[in-house]
Amino acid sequence: MNFEHLKLFVRVASTHNISQAGQELGLSPPVASMHINRLEESLGARLIHRTTRKVSLTEEGMAFLPHAEEIIQSVVAARAAVGSGDAQPQGTLRITAPASFGRMHLMPAFKAFIAQYPALYIDIRLTDSIVDLVEGGFDVAIRNAQLQDSSLIAKKLAVDKRIMCASADYVAQYGKPKTPQDLYNHQCINQAGLETWAFSTPDGPLSMKIKGSIRIDHGEAVRDACANGMGIAKCATWIAYEHLKRGEMVQVLEDYPLIDEAAIWAVYPSSRLLAPKVRAFIDYFSNYYGNPPYWDK
Repeated sequence: MNFEHLKLFVRVASTHNISQAGQELGLSPPVASMHINRLEESLGARLIHRTTRKVSLTEEGMAFLPHAEEIIQSVVAARAAVGSGDAQPQGTLRITAPASFGRMHLMPAFKAFIAQYPALYIDIRLTDSIVDLVEGGFDVAIRNAQLQDSSLIAKKLAVDKRIMCASADYVAQYGKPKTPQDLYNHQCINQAGLETWAFSTPDGPLSMKIKGSIRIDHGEAVRDACANGMGIAKCATWIAYEHLKRGEMVQVLEDYPLIDEAAIWAVYPSSRLLAPKVRAFIDYFSNYYGNPPYWDK
């Protein structure tokens, strides 16, 4: 049984795309398809359903996958033990990330990342839609929403801290709220999907649903409206930290922290075999953001 054929099969199981899996391993589409055919012939079983749109594993393929992963892990471990490992990140790394976070906190880091891993080709899609990683052929996604797909693995990259903010001009004109209940007497800016604000108080948790005069479906636009003096808003520190440093926005209700366990996650399809390029991405950005992340320092 050919080890390279096994590596290709495992990547096909992850990407659901023979051409993409082959490209990651330096194979042309015809050669990748031929390798899968030879693996199937050696096993005497059909492992993959092929259609014009994508490929999927057969029942036999699903049964064979964990054994193929175990063989690869054993070989990689054996090579590493004698110093001949070949797990340098290479090929195409396909990433999807929220538009604002990607623009602000991914793109500035990629120059050094690419310099460190010159054999990688980076393909990035910035979108606020939650995309299907397998259907889209993505290796990893950055998400700050709750993970709902149990077939995915999530690794925390950084805490996604939220605070209550107002512009300096707004505070000068209307004053700071002293308690969460004071928000009922202020203009508030709601972000679609985050209308409920939960505070930690001396009397216990307090959840509030404020009906403000404006509701926006984009985090940067919420921040901009807040910075322009349109009201008080709940903002992620990664999106507001530069405005806060410049004094254009200030934190309010500091004594009543928001109850929020949001985080920035790296999400990838479930597999016992984590591709070196995905491991490199996760390790690099965990270190790059820091603990606490640089936007909270």
